[in-house]
Amino acid sequence: MPAGGWRARLRNGDEVAHLMALLFGLTLALLTTLVAFELVVNSSLARHRFGWSFLTGQTWDPVADQYGAAPFIYGTVVTSAIALIVAVPLGIGAALFLAELAPRRISDALTLVIELLAAVPSVVYGLIGVAVLVPLMRQYVQPALQRVAGSIPVFTGPAYGVGYLTAGLVLAIMIVPFIVSVVREVLLAVPREQREAALALGSTRWESTARVVLPYARLGVFGAVFLALGRALGETMAVTMVIGNRPEISASLFAPGYSMAAVIANEFTEATGNLYLHALVEIGLVLFLLTMIVNAFARILIVVTTRRGTAA
Repeated sequence: MPAGGWRARLRNGDEVAHLMALLFGLTLALLTTLVAFELVVNSSLARHRFGWSFLTGQTWDPVADQYGAAPFIYGTVVTSAIALIVAVPLGIGAALFLAELAPRRISDALTLVIELLAAVPSVVYGLIGVAVLVPLMRQYVQPALQRVAGSIPVFTGPAYGVGYLTAGLVLAIMIVPFIVSVVREVLLAVPREQREAALALGSTRWESTARVVLPYARLGVFGAVFLALGRALGETMAVTMVIGNRPEISASLFAPGYSMAAVIANEFTEATGNLYLHALVEIGLVLFLLTMIVNAFARILIVVTTRRGTAA
């Protein structure tokens, strides 16, 4: 570009805006890189001492300097899986109603309420879980599951109230608003012509939604699910308050457990030795990488679906 043209863009503010936007984007990339670098550096002792066995070891004994992250990885995966099993059907069904079937005024009002639920701090959900859900699970839900399905290993053991199942249900309540909001936006991005073509061929409103709109938006729906999974994997306070915080692996969903985020929150200030601290940081590194991969994949799916709708 000629110097005069560049100076003209500079006077008009175009070049300044471009440089500022570029600076902001590079700053975010730099911050992410620095976080990853610090996690790698400050977990070096644990990586050199335990290697890959750190991910499979089940012993967590700070007194003997023996650290294995398997109970925390297991707890994170189990609670997140329970949350998805409960939240995905509920969230997708609610999003279909809001985007396709509900009158506009009702849809807008309910969407506002759902977005407000997504903004509630996690510690509030944890308090509700401790005060309401834990007694309910201990007195009614877990005994009922034992009577009905007690022969299944996942529904055996004493009913403590806290445990994997309770933590998964709290996570489900927390991620439902994310699924509803994102899936609703993805469904609204589906071209109107797709719906009108299905209706013109004799489909009912529900048939048009189920057979045309939802399949068209399936990549975005999967993206919303993975985005909710990323939120569930990294949740800390609410899970810490209801999971029981016991570093053991158990087949029973009623048993107390632990998660990666919960053990970091509970024990980081108590980590007196360097190896202990580096072990906790390595758990943070594993959680960081896992959530980054899940969220990046989710964003790609959502962007692909939105661009398809815009192009159409």
